[in-house]
Amino acid sequence: MSLLVKKYGGTSVSTISRIKKIADDISTEVRKNNKIVVVLSAMGKTTDQLVSMANKSSKSPNLRDYDLLVSSGEQISISLLSMILNDNSIAAISLTGWQAGILTNEDHSKARILNISTNKIKNILLKNSVVIIAGFQGINKNGDITTLGRGGSDTSAVALAAALKAKECQIFTDVDGVYTTDPKYCNNARKLDSLTYEEMLELSGLGSKVLQLRSVEFASKYNVPIRVLHAHQNGSGTLIKKEEKKMEDALISGIAFTKNESEIMIKGVKDRPGVAAKILGPIGDSNIEVDMIVQNVGSDGLADFTFTVSRSDFKKAIQVIEKNKKIMGYDSINSTKNIVKLSLVGVGMRSHAGIAGKMFKCLARKQINIRMISTSEIKISVVIEQKNLELAVQALHNEFKLDKNR
Repeated sequence: MSLLVKKYGGTSVSTISRIKKIADDISTEVRKNNKIVVVLSAMGKTTDQLVSMANKSSKSPNLRDYDLLVSSGEQISISLLSMILNDNSIAAISLTGWQAGILTNEDHSKARILNISTNKIKNILLKNSVVIIAGFQGINKNGDITTLGRGGSDTSAVALAAALKAKECQIFTDVDGVYTTDPKYCNNARKLDSLTYEEMLELSGLGSKVLQLRSVEFASKYNVPIRVLHAHQNGSGTLIKKEEKKMEDALISGIAFTKNESEIMIKGVKDRPGVAAKILGPIGDSNIEVDMIVQNVGSDGLADFTFTVSRSDFKKAIQVIEKNKKIMGYDSINSTKNIVKLSLVGVGMRSHAGIAGKMFKCLARKQINIRMISTSEIKISVVIEQKNLELAVQALHNEFKLDKNR
């Protein structure tokens, strides 16, 4: 007998027929004598519709009321699944986040889980019932409903799996696992059998949308195995777990990219200590997150300072720079939105030299110019022009033979 936590996303529960299919799968697991905790998102685009309603109703929605509104979508999906299971003679009960004992901090719309009181869930499981829990939500110490941010149902599921010491947290979605890169950009992209937490953290942070970043952080902290599976197709999916020695054999596990990038170059700043603080201080004070940074070697006492921000912050960043021209002391600004960040990720980089050189040579052969470079222990990221993205992904995928099994 095993305890499994199964999470289904919005597309997986978008229709009654899909929820009935999930009920059939859960019934099969119960008949195998497994204990099941199910975490559901809202049906289809329900949360988007609720957010739209909030924004149409108020220019600046009160966040307590906002959370109360947008958390209601999950109540629909958990109730429906419970009804269907009980009709199938599978004892089930649905619980909201607060009924399930999920305590969060007080940051409405972006709350973090502080604790999960599991007594109620465990007592229900003793009666051989399936427990169906609303993802994405909890309650704070004031008794107010909170939400965990978009994609928060993944975090709910992993946190519950950790608290209940589940054998595995299974994330069911509209893809059958994690791929070496986006199949839309590379025809021979391959589904990975396994990944380390570190690799998945990097891939999630660098543009892969399969799992919410915070859920992977939670899994890594509490050593919860995550398996990504297709909600309506059979398969073994991709298992995400702690690193093992044999996993070091693969140099590169995947290629991630993000198209939501823009580049700003501040030209002619004084090449002296403190220039970065003068530039990035006002940027940070405006809640603009800076990603990659390059400061070149100055000549005649002047240098250029280049950095990237998300495209959604681009206009705001330019306004901050222009407003603080006297403090920053620059000559001019150059900027572009037509860039992407492309990254190679793999734990094998730790023990193998020459990965960066191989990557750069491959891009050079394809006449793809690298604008910026950033590295970490298991990641190499470059900024390139957006028009070269598909060519670069395919070239690097072939160069590192990612279509071959580990």
